[in-house]
Amino acid sequence: MTQGLEGPRPEERPRPEGRRNAQGIRIDPEVEAEPAVRRTVISALVTHEPGVLSDVSGLFSRRQFNIESLTVGPTEDEERARITLVIEEHEPGIEQAKKQLRKLVPVISVRELEPDAMRRELMLIKVSATRPDRVAAVTEMYDGKTVDATPETATIQVTGSRQKVEAAVEAFSQFGIREISRTGTTALARGDDRTAAREESPVEYEADGTPTTPQTTHSDDD
Repeated sequence: MTQGLEGPRPEERPRPEGRRNAQGIRIDPEVEAEPAVRRTVISALVTHEPGVLSDVSGLFSRRQFNIESLTVGPTEDEERARITLVIEEHEPGIEQAKKQLRKLVPVISVRELEPDAMRRELMLIKVSATRPDRVAAVTEMYDGKTVDATPETATIQVTGSRQKVEAAVEAFSQFGIREISRTGTTALARGDDRTAAREESPVEYEADGTPTTPQTTHSDDD
């Protein structure tokens, strides 16, 4: 009589979850799952000097962050400029983007804006003007402004949220779009909340990304 091995019967043994890869190795579902990607707006206050935009864009290019738009312009202080970045990344990528920005010498402060922040974009769109009355009606619908008109074309300025601008593009497409130019998103925090105006203490990081010195906190880290 054959003596079986000790242990639970085959039907009683636990069955691991998860699929197998091409090599036949079972993959843990938690390891396989990728974090969700989200779109967010990061505002950085920087020293207004040549090369800052190149430094920031170079950093994001090297790190391969997914930039949707990047705008830069002067502020109420002639020695400061504000860079507004719209990125689409998973949560660790967003935190890494803010951390890397804070390492740049010209960067004074960095903040991820709340979803209710005031976000605006400007678009110039040139369309065929064979039906000027209909073009004017769509322009009025999106609170636009005609900034140039000829017998053949009309150029309209539209400002508002990204969703509004994209809806306007779809509406104007019925006339035949000749050209589009968009600024990308610029944003400010609502009310008395400061966008990115407090200067931060210099921060140094360990190899694993943890700060070696205390860091000045901002409302996005509270």
